[in-house]
Amino acid sequence: MHVCISFVQNFTKKGEQEAARCDTKAQLIARGYPLSTSFDQEEPVQLSPQKINLILRPGLPTTFSVSFRRVEGYPVDLYYLMDLSYSMKDDLANVQGLGKELFEALNKITKHAQIGFGAFVDKTVLPYTNTNKEKLQNPCDGNDQQCQAAFGYRHVLSMTSSENEYKEKVAKQSISGNLDSPEGSLDAMMQAAVCGDKVGWRNSSTRLIVLATDAGFHMAGDGKLAGILEPNDEQCHMENSLYTKSSDMDYPSVGQLAMQLEKNNIQPIFAVTKTVENVYKQLSSMIPKSEVGVLSSDSKNVVELIVNAYSRLSSKVTVTHDNLPDNVRVFYTPICDNSIKGNIRGVCENVLVGKKISFNVTVTADSCMENKAFIIRPLGIKDTLTVTLSTNCKCQCNDPVESSSHCTENGRGRVNCGICKCNEGYVGQFCECDRGGKDERSLRASCQRQNGTECEGQGDCVCGRCLCHTSESGKSYHGDYCECDDDHCEKFQNQLCGGNGKCNCGKCECNPGYDGSACHCKKSEESCLTINNTVCYGRGTCKCNRCECKEGYQRPLCQTCPSCPDPCQTKLNCIECLGFDSGPFKKNCSLACSKSLHHEMVDSIPKSSNECHQKDSQGCWINFKLDQLVGEDNYNALIQKQRGNVIAIIGGSIASVALIGIILLMLIKLLLYMKDLKEFRKFENEKKKSKWAEVRLLYNDSCFLLSTWILFINSLGRFPRGLNLFKLGDCKGHHHFISLL
Repeated sequence: MHVCISFVQNFTKKGEQEAARCDTKAQLIARGYPLSTSFDQEEPVQLSPQKINLILRPGLPTTFSVSFRRVEGYPVDLYYLMDLSYSMKDDLANVQGLGKELFEALNKITKHAQIGFGAFVDKTVLPYTNTNKEKLQNPCDGNDQQCQAAFGYRHVLSMTSSENEYKEKVAKQSISGNLDSPEGSLDAMMQAAVCGDKVGWRNSSTRLIVLATDAGFHMAGDGKLAGILEPNDEQCHMENSLYTKSSDMDYPSVGQLAMQLEKNNIQPIFAVTKTVENVYKQLSSMIPKSEVGVLSSDSKNVVELIVNAYSRLSSKVTVTHDNLPDNVRVFYTPICDNSIKGNIRGVCENVLVGKKISFNVTVTADSCMENKAFIIRPLGIKDTLTVTLSTNCKCQCNDPVESSSHCTENGRGRVNCGICKCNEGYVGQFCECDRGGKDERSLRASCQRQNGTECEGQGDCVCGRCLCHTSESGKSYHGDYCECDDDHCEKFQNQLCGGNGKCNCGKCECNPGYDGSACHCKKSEESCLTINNTVCYGRGTCKCNRCECKEGYQRPLCQTCPSCPDPCQTKLNCIECLGFDSGPFKKNCSLACSKSLHHEMVDSIPKSSNECHQKDSQGCWINFKLDQLVGEDNYNALIQKQRGNVIAIIGGSIASVALIGIILLMLIKLLLYMKDLKEFRKFENEKKKSKWAEVRLLYNDSCFLLSTWILFINSLGRFPRGLNLFKLGDCKGHHHFISLL
């Protein structure tokens, strides 16, 4: 609890805030002020203390400790909530026979165990369930005689320690069915959470809901598919053990369910099949104090799953708060072997039974308030701590109003509640500053930077200059506006400036031999050295044994700059003036070019990748080669002495192209002529062959007529004279006619 020392002079040191008069008793005692240490506390069951009153100074945090010890044999209420859709038929048969085994497992944990049972399927409206009258009564296949009518959620058995009662109730359950794959799991969990009097939750118990299913779940908004627009009201609507608003009210959202589970100290265990494991893991991540276990296809491993999940839940202690007032901040620091870092909640894992752990709770009120309260509690546990807050916004003292040497020897002020109240014209912690006719606003303006905050909120403005406060680590803020501190530099291996330097105004100043933003690497230039023994070719700096190149140049050694302008073009004017005393830089060539370019005239340029071929201001082609030296704008140039005339080159090129074209045309013409000549000769030969065939035909026809005429004469008995002139061999093929004569 914070108390304030308001009647002791010189309690604060020079440069220290007067708000430091208010602190916890332990801190004030450590500073040398004798306060009573007696403090009565009521011993709680698992959490202590259970009530605490704090009086705070606005803006100043206060820290107190909360202890927790797991009690052995703490009562357990387990509500088994089972999916009775048709796909869970085999699982139901096994669960009906697990009563004895389940009770034995819980009795090993505690002698005060109770078990309840509930069942769910889905809303009995389309498109979730077949609304045909016969199908509503028997949603399974017609051959299945054990199928019960469709329903949303049914409470079967209130919490009981009787194994026989559990067996009897669960044995009467039968399978049901619906249409779509997701089920009304969230509807059932919400009713089981808010209907505490019907379920039979005890006030002092660890409350568990075991949700057994092989399918996903519907959530808020899905009800619109059935025309259900009324949001879930998070109230109990159960009559005759049935959820009566199943078809009238939408499914709850995950946030609504998580809030009600937390409010009622219920910890869910999702016993699901492998196919939907990832879905429920995502759901579990949004519900604090929940676990997911993989159920075998027939639920035979459900007892082992419940025991393991309970062990994980009970060994994880999570402390958080409810109903936090406005302008109040709360942070938790776990003090245990296996803590999880986080400010909103304090979490300790693997907490053994009987082991005491603690949490440092830091509370800060940013404004004045009176008798505001909030609750701190472990999730899933009934024990709570009520914190009542009030703020001290006034000085609680009645010091006499008198001058004092405490406010300088000249009596420039008076003491009020141990603090100097300065006379007109004087300011400062000890009224040591004479304003000299300036108004206080002008003096304060000189202590403000661009954001208008006086001394960056880390100092006091005294006589127009910032007098800096001390930081949390005990070091002083510094700088003209107290803008600097030495606690927030970059870390390496969880050490400020890697342990190899000191922090100064947010930047690391490295010890000799170390480099880097966090002084995390030893100085070395081995990987930055080039073949000519320079560092990064003079176009970068070596940091952490690595070249940090200037803009455009590439690692590893800053040798090339792909994005830089082509030096063949940028250096052309200097090449022209240095090599040929012409061009734009002719009059000031040495001034413009001698520092960045070293040249040499040569007869010919060796072939290479960095050869340049550019046209100068006179239209001539210049051949030169550039080699970049160490540095950004530093080149060595080899310039070919002979320039080429552009007009002559162009004319010669055109003439050469024309000559080559004429030769090609003549060659093509010659080839065409030779081809035509060949075709003509072939035609002539064919023509000759055609004439000979005509003569032969005429000759054959003559022989045939002659033979016919001879036969005719022979038939008259006369043979004309002169026939002896006819040679038989001249009419081959027709001599048989003549032989008849």
